[in-house]
Amino acid sequence: MDIGILFKIAGIGIIITVICQILKKSDRDDIATLVSIVGLVIVLAVVVGIVGDLFNEIQAIFGLT
Repeated sequence: MDIGILFKIAGIGIIITVICQILKKSDRDDIATLVSIVGLVIVLAVVVGIVGDLFNEIQAIFGLT
């Protein structure tokens, strides 16, 4: 696993948090909620890809293909 993936996920989290705080301060709570859900979906897509790669590696190691 590459440490860059962790930085990418942390960067997405920081950006989403800043955007949500700006939107909440400007009384756009509904859009802030939507932005946080979109950020969660993006991070989950990255994690699902990583887990898929992990399963492929496990199959290759144990010869289960």
